[in-house]
Amino acid sequence: MKKAKYIIKKMNVKLMESYRKVCDIHVLSRLVLRLGLVMMTIAIGVVLFYKPARVAVFKPSEIVSVIEVKSGDTLSKILGSKGFSVREIDTLSKTLKKDADFVTLRPGRDKFEFIQKDENQPISKIVIKNGPWHRVELNCGETGTWECQKIDIPRDTRLTYKEGEILDGDSFYLAGMRAGIPAGILADVYDLLAFEMDFERDVRAGQKFYVLYEENFASEKRVDTGHVLAVSFEALRGNVQMYRYVKQDGGVGYYDEHGNGAIKSLKRTPINNAKITSSFSGRRKHPVLGFTRAHKGVDFRAPTGTPIPAAGAGRVVARSFNRGHGNFVKIRHNGTFETLYAHMSRFAKGVNVGTVVRQGQIIGYSGSTGLSTGPHLHYEIIKNGQHVNPMTVKLPAINNLDAANKKIFMEYKQQLDTTINLLKDNPTQIMRL
Repeated sequence: MKKAKYIIKKMNVKLMESYRKVCDIHVLSRLVLRLGLVMMTIAIGVVLFYKPARVAVFKPSEIVSVIEVKSGDTLSKILGSKGFSVREIDTLSKTLKKDADFVTLRPGRDKFEFIQKDENQPISKIVIKNGPWHRVELNCGETGTWECQKIDIPRDTRLTYKEGEILDGDSFYLAGMRAGIPAGILADVYDLLAFEMDFERDVRAGQKFYVLYEENFASEKRVDTGHVLAVSFEALRGNVQMYRYVKQDGGVGYYDEHGNGAIKSLKRTPINNAKITSSFSGRRKHPVLGFTRAHKGVDFRAPTGTPIPAAGAGRVVARSFNRGHGNFVKIRHNGTFETLYAHMSRFAKGVNVGTVVRQGQIIGYSGSTGLSTGPHLHYEIIKNGQHVNPMTVKLPAINNLDAANKKIFMEYKQQLDTTINLLKDNPTQIMRL
């Protein structure tokens, strides 16, 4: 019993000593400080690493329906199909005409987008996409009034350089396509060079050429091509170079490396890519009559119905039929030059004696009327009343530059030449003027 009491007493003494230690101010302070550090560490960990769960918030998305304009569609038909009343259609039609000058739909090209805020709301916005560089937006305000805005889409115009070489058996067109020149640009180049070259006789294997032209981009996507800025061709009669230049008065022309007008008053070959079947000659055996006489023009092979453009601007002085020429048109271009187009199957509508025509305007269609063995165009150039060889006659340049414009042109030409050299060495480089 005494031993048990002794043990209990001893335990009480130890408990009292422990209590005194705990209650000691210094020990207590250290315990509190340690506890604070532990709590701070936990708090920092929570801030740094804890990520609260995200609550998904669903917003109603716009509803967009698209209608592409087809043949036979009208504005009333399209708007009516989307639930617009006759009165609303009339209001929208007048708004489009007044604020956007929009009156005609183009099948296969125009597109309508109708936008609703949600399926329970009426259409509040209409977007009309009428080409790659324009769109029209109609927005309905809170009062129900439609406002119209015509928006021009900016073009990112970049310069592209292509070069090629005529191979044995090539035509210029085939060589150009092989060089990667777009068909539209190639046609423009052909029209330019036709003022200086006979594509039937001036094209030979080994000749080299290059073209600098514009390509238009929107949102990094190529949309279409622009202007031909420079072209060069190693022709038989010497290197032909042309540069596009906008004059100070806004007029546009093509000029040679010296600043002289490169566009002649007449084209040597009115029909592009047409093969010469009979040349200008003082003595030729007539294929129908059988005897020898002068051939006062050049014959170009052309299937019946091929459009015939005027070789230059002028006035129609004859539109008739005779035994030799069949259906023919004669144009006076100035006091020096006239051109004649024979064996037509028919005349172009609206082309009569006295009609003023522009260069490139269709005046008729090829055929085999008159003394002819097959469909073709007989083309004559008459200078001061005398027939001359269209392939060799010296044609006057037009639209020459004055001194002030020529100085600016020469500086601009140098800039184009520098661009050409840079793109020749780095064809993937993006360059703009």
